[in-house]
Amino acid sequence: MPIWFAVALLGIIEGITEFIPVSSTGHLLIAEHFIKYHPTDLFNVVIQCGAVLAVLPLFPNRLNQFFTRWREPATQDYLLKILVAFAITGAVGFVLEKKHFKLPENLLPVAIALFIGGVLFVAVEAWLRNRPPTDKITWPIVLAVGIGQLIAAVFPGSSRSGTTILLSLILGLNRVAATEFSFLVGIPTMLAAGGLKIFKALHHPAADAAHENWPMVGLAFVIASVISFIAVKWMLRYVQSHTFIAFGWYRIAAAVVIGIILLTSGHA
Repeated sequence: MPIWFAVALLGIIEGITEFIPVSSTGHLLIAEHFIKYHPTDLFNVVIQCGAVLAVLPLFPNRLNQFFTRWREPATQDYLLKILVAFAITGAVGFVLEKKHFKLPENLLPVAIALFIGGVLFVAVEAWLRNRPPTDKITWPIVLAVGIGQLIAAVFPGSSRSGTTILLSLILGLNRVAATEFSFLVGIPTMLAAGGLKIFKALHHPAADAAHENWPMVGLAFVIASVISFIAVKWMLRYVQSHTFIAFGWYRIAAAVVIGIILLTSGHA
């Protein structure tokens, strides 16, 4: 397989799955396993940043609120809650980074996390039926979102957006507000984590940066950015009139397929 094709494929997968609640890390590991192409951690971090930056224009009202109406109590309250959720994730994430924590790269944990998350989405949506949701971001929700991001950071396949949205729904937040808050907390979280890793790589010539194929990184960055913009724009419209049940069943189906492949290949 030509390297440009493998790189483009990974960029497409990253763009589609970064914010959709199906796990970008899990899908990238699956893709890398089957196309037999294993990019560096730096490659994955850079294209993730591309996917994250691309969605900023999709929140014009929030960005306008943050920059032009930041003196308003409602704006300050929302910003503070984003920062607290980000700080919870960042503090524990910093400790994990210091301890050189690394995600497992085999597919079994991915399949398990996809399956559990899928079952929970289906079950929670059924439980929420006829229960009136709220659009108010409470402090328990803020805490849950911060913890949810940590769960996703430790268990590949759980999905950062999937875990945070799921916990927000359980605590009574409606789908639109849960999706928006999850995405807005995820943007500084992922940019900070990605920026730190890129900084470290660029300041250690013996590390990945010195040997990175930057034209291919650039190709994947652009593709991930464009696809992420399209995927998130669709997602924000989708949740206005649909539940997350379809994503739950997709996760279950993906987990079953991975399990069958692992069993038939003797890697289970």
